[in-house]
Amino acid sequence: MHKVFLAAISLIAIALGVAVYITPAALFPDPSWGFQVMRSMEFGGGFNMLVKPDAADISKNTADFLTWWSPGQYLLPYLFKIVFGLNTGKAMAVVTTLCTVTGLLGLYAFFKKAGFTPMISALSLLFIICQQAFFSPYIFYNGGEVLLFAFFGWFLYGCMAFDKPGLKLAIFVLLAGWLGFICKSSFIWMYAAGLLFMWIRMSEGQRTVKSWVLKGLWPGVPAVISVACIYLFYLSKGSNPSSESGGLKLAWETFSFPLASPLLSGFSADDLFNGLIYHNDAVLFSHQWAVIIVLLLAILSVILVRYILTKVPYQNYRLMLLVVYAVSVVFFGVAYLRQMAISYEARHFRLIGLLVTPGLVHLFWHAGRVYQITLGAVALLIAFFSVSFYIEGYQRLHHENPHGPSGIAQQFIDKEALDYITRLDQTHSNALFVFTSPDLGLEIMHNRFITLQPLNGDISINFDEYVHKGHSGPLYILLPSKYIGVRASVFLKCFPGYKAFTLKEVSDEYVVYSSNTYR
Repeated sequence: MHKVFLAAISLIAIALGVAVYITPAALFPDPSWGFQVMRSMEFGGGFNMLVKPDAADISKNTADFLTWWSPGQYLLPYLFKIVFGLNTGKAMAVVTTLCTVTGLLGLYAFFKKAGFTPMISALSLLFIICQQAFFSPYIFYNGGEVLLFAFFGWFLYGCMAFDKPGLKLAIFVLLAGWLGFICKSSFIWMYAAGLLFMWIRMSEGQRTVKSWVLKGLWPGVPAVISVACIYLFYLSKGSNPSSESGGLKLAWETFSFPLASPLLSGFSADDLFNGLIYHNDAVLFSHQWAVIIVLLLAILSVILVRYILTKVPYQNYRLMLLVVYAVSVVFFGVAYLRQMAISYEARHFRLIGLLVTPGLVHLFWHAGRVYQITLGAVALLIAFFSVSFYIEGYQRLHHENPHGPSGIAQQFIDKEALDYITRLDQTHSNALFVFTSPDLGLEIMHNRFITLQPLNGDISINFDEYVHKGHSGPLYILLPSKYIGVRASVFLKCFPGYKAFTLKEVSDEYVVYSSNTYR
């Protein structure tokens, strides 16, 4: 029977992959910056260098090494662009499908390695594909999340497979650190949890500190080398989320949100509520009620994890779950306490949800028919909302979001405006475009562009971060129509080398301010 479930899961993943290849997904803001680096490399820029107009003199370029995000989010699509000649949108689709299938295989292998039967492992995958997080990459390519899904099942499998000190273990630890970081920089905490699990497992039965230290050298030394290389050759070259802190702030959600991760991510609770703390869409609950819900989910999650640790008979799985859950709570709790640039989103904790799933399915499967039906009903309910999310999103991709030369579905421009910008790009070679979304610049194939952050409600900005001096050919600033007036004037003042701007309404929703006149 488990083979039937595996076949059905495979067909679903392939069908979704075909659909996203036909109509490529939109792009999250974070990987958009990575794809700007890819574009710079395509135009001859150095590895991981973001080439852009120099704010001090826009007639010249400057280049920055992008360290805020790991490079895998754009490097793998770049590979498919080079090898198969695909546009960016279709390359993203191939990566999403390949990573999804690879990730499901890795999780299945890990679940069985942890001791679960093929049936429980297959049912766990079935429960996983019911979650909104499984469907999201087919609507919004979220970069590192996609690659990390492909990797961490195999990483956890390796952590369980290498149970004795040796050269093979050292090589695995060294390479896993590099590969995981390339997938997504936040893999570092998962890396630490996996290594801690290996150390504890290898040291069981040892009664002296010396023996524990000696056992720890085998994963510890290659891990230090791996992390040192990551820091020296990548992170040290610029800022990243861990390098910026807003000071200490202890709130109810600081540690309760990580504690609630099994239910927030494993049951799509955060997605179904449109984001409890960090809102993805319409706000369903006030902050006060959201915190209360998170606290309740934290209590229930702790109870669930404790019950799994008590009832599931597989010792290695129990140890893995306990270590990973504890490390995640400490890591993210400290990060939120320091107000680092890590959002309160369940996607950061997806590993916890995936790790809890087979234990949960095992409990309900062996608890009797009523519990099996209950879990099945919960899965169907989650699947209903997840599939609804996917259908609604795919309809927008197919009918509403325009696709330009990059092939990416554009969310912050309509077809008329995109066609106008594309024509300008095709008929100029020295123009400069200005956008308020990082994905729009990927449609520019023949000219340069600048990405500025959209204005907030009170139009309070650090003008020094927006201003771009000098003159460099015709300037075109794309803005939403609602910016006409005071908001637009703020953007025009950011380019003091130009004057006599003209306004053109290129669609019902967007306008273009243009000038080629020296001030």
